[in-house]
Amino acid sequence: MNYKKFGNTWIISIEKGEELIESICRFCRDNKITFGMISGIGSTDNAVLGIYDASGRVYNSTMIEGDHDITNLTGNISQMDNDVYLHVHATLSDMKNLTIGGYVTSAVISGVCEIFITVIDAHITRIFDDKTGLNIFKL
Repeated sequence: MNYKKFGNTWIISIEKGEELIESICRFCRDNKITFGMISGIGSTDNAVLGIYDASGRVYNSTMIEGDHDITNLTGNISQMDNDVYLHVHATLSDMKNLTIGGYVTSAVISGVCEIFITVIDAHITRIFDDKTGLNIFKL
């Protein structure tokens, strides 16, 4: 992973073979980022995407294998239990330009992933919400 900072924005290049979520979490810990926004594009050949089943209060995950462009990566950074908490979604496109999207549990980068993290001067934590079964912002 390579990175450079401009003002309150970090430009990050995650390299082939690196796991996306693990890399972003490590980067945030190392640079003491507690709240911010994530956007990016790239490629993966092994990803796990989920969608939340609100009635069952569980994430249903799908393994996505084969070459896919990450046509959109968006999310946020906060804290839960004194550690980095990422909430990241992606849209992936295959060789036929068919897309699939959802909550990113993991994604191994197959080429490169170019990410922008905009740091927001705040410390926002998450708490478990009994009503939805989700970890939500504590505002």
